[in-house]
Amino acid sequence: MVWSPYLGSGFQTAAMSVMEEQGQIQIHTENIFPIIKKAVYSGHEVFLRELVSNGVDAINKRRMAAMAGDCSEGDEGAIRITVDREAKTLTIADNGIGMTADEVKRYINQVAFSSAEDFLEKYKQESDAIIGHFGLGFYSSFMVADRVELVTLSAKSDAEAIRWSCDGSPNFSLSSAERVIPGTDVILHLMEEELEYLEPARIRTLINTYCDFMAVPVQLEGETVNKMNAPWRKSARDLTDKDYIDLYNYLYPFQGDPLLWVHLNTDYPYNLQGILFFPKQQGRADWEKGEIKLYCNQVFVSDSIKEVVPRYLLPLRGVIDSPDIPLNVSRSALQTDRRVRSIGNFVAKKIADRLRSLKKDDASAYAEAWDSLAPFVKIGAMEDEKFADQVAELILFGTSAQATDSDDQLDPVAAGGKIFTTLEGYRSRLPAENDKRVLYSTDDVAQAGALNLWTSQGAEVLKLETVIDTQFIPWLEQRHEDLTFQRVDAELDDSLRDEEAELADQDGATDSERLRSLIKDALDNDKVTIQVQALKAEGAPPAMILLPEQMRRLNDMGALMEQRLPGLPDHHVLLVNRRHPLVEGLLKLKSGSVLVGQTEASPTEQLSQNLARHLYDMARLGVGGLEPNELAGFQTRSAELMGTLMQRGM
Repeated sequence: MVWSPYLGSGFQTAAMSVMEEQGQIQIHTENIFPIIKKAVYSGHEVFLRELVSNGVDAINKRRMAAMAGDCSEGDEGAIRITVDREAKTLTIADNGIGMTADEVKRYINQVAFSSAEDFLEKYKQESDAIIGHFGLGFYSSFMVADRVELVTLSAKSDAEAIRWSCDGSPNFSLSSAERVIPGTDVILHLMEEELEYLEPARIRTLINTYCDFMAVPVQLEGETVNKMNAPWRKSARDLTDKDYIDLYNYLYPFQGDPLLWVHLNTDYPYNLQGILFFPKQQGRADWEKGEIKLYCNQVFVSDSIKEVVPRYLLPLRGVIDSPDIPLNVSRSALQTDRRVRSIGNFVAKKIADRLRSLKKDDASAYAEAWDSLAPFVKIGAMEDEKFADQVAELILFGTSAQATDSDDQLDPVAAGGKIFTTLEGYRSRLPAENDKRVLYSTDDVAQAGALNLWTSQGAEVLKLETVIDTQFIPWLEQRHEDLTFQRVDAELDDSLRDEEAELADQDGATDSERLRSLIKDALDNDKVTIQVQALKAEGAPPAMILLPEQMRRLNDMGALMEQRLPGLPDHHVLLVNRRHPLVEGLLKLKSGSVLVGQTEASPTEQLSQNLARHLYDMARLGVGGLEPNELAGFQTRSAELMGTLMQRGM
């Protein structure tokens, strides 16, 4: 068997003495080249990737054949790209294995033994369209050239150099040529509209994009342009932290250093190498396309691999290099099959293993990185049950508890000015009477009043901060059916209230009942449920909004579906703290404001109503419940209220 670097595998043929020859490329359609231009390749620039890849393959093949004694060894392999502005030609030359005349006729002219009709039918299905199967890498040159010449000399002994030429029609010419060193020159006579490829800067950019990590030097104007060194092809033992960071900074300049990385390497049941990086959180991540770069044998293919890795890992960065990922013939699209799904599962497992190892070896470093890791882990857990099992013990939560110096994995860990714990650790500290309830907050500022009430009584509160948590909490409840998650401002239990009996007045009404009636009349809003309680905690606010858990979740979900920020639900609870001095003063003011026979509200009565509305406005303001168009009115009413109080000497 012999192999063509340009068209795939074929059969060995004997070398022959070359005489000038004319002929037709053996295809059944009138012209395959328009098919190549329109149906196969979406971007013209990939012709350089294809031709350089062919040259690298030819060099590798010569190296292998020389080791077997089948051809001469030759010099160190290199790809040389030459620009001739006057002739309007671009030449891609290699010193690889080369071809004999019969090999050129067989591999170049017969289009990999397939008629164009067969090609079109198979390409349409795309199920078996693997790179190189149809040998169209070489023919991509006709996307930019109206004539292509191929000058080649086989590395086999006694071979003769030949020249093949084609103008983009099925007609070709084959003749003897002059060449001393084995290898192949592909000479492109560029079309007028493709003369941009005569610009060295343009070629240099394409080499950096597609050929940067090829193991063979790619030279332009005598200078090696590509890096050649592909760190992901090395063993992790041979790389330092600096090597990983340098690769990240090279691939993603001006992005800072990565948080951590995962080195991938497997050869069964598929061949795959790579390095994936967790970036530091910077703005909104790309959950649709992603930034992981796909390579095939160190040849850049695509920077969108959403068919390979699970969606929740798309915002990772780095490289995946595998010859076993099925691509269409132009390498521009991935084919989804069982093997691709298996690769995705492998990558996800390696990510989970890396996070588990970091958390075990350095819990503080893991907690330090958690804010950036959280979106990947939480979304991944919700979307992938297998991944959820792998990361169940790795999910962290901020907590109001204090960090300890113990090495126990259940103990809270301090990092970055925050305290973190796991759900298991939190549950281990719950009191027996409330061991099924998980208290949490989502905004330390908006929920400060309720949060302080709970923590002042010794309750531990988990602190959730991402928008993902709106969906993550219900998912956690489904996974832990014995637990109930309750936000701190959903309701208050008896441990936060002073249940001392109240004395009734001569009409049989208590202070709480009088306050409830006053505020209900002042607000005149049946959608607001008013509760009056005596709260134990020092510094408890005069009034606060409570949002029943299920009602608030429905409101948040509706806002998410409508792609807007959640507001204050119409139906909510106003909790009034009758122990607060402001509320006590309101009650005294109300008691002295009713005059016998009065038909209109007195100034004192009006003031008590204004104070009641002010309590409600402040409670709404505390949870972000005042709409922007209401803030001006609130400021005006507050100023007027303060002025009235000043005039009364209060």
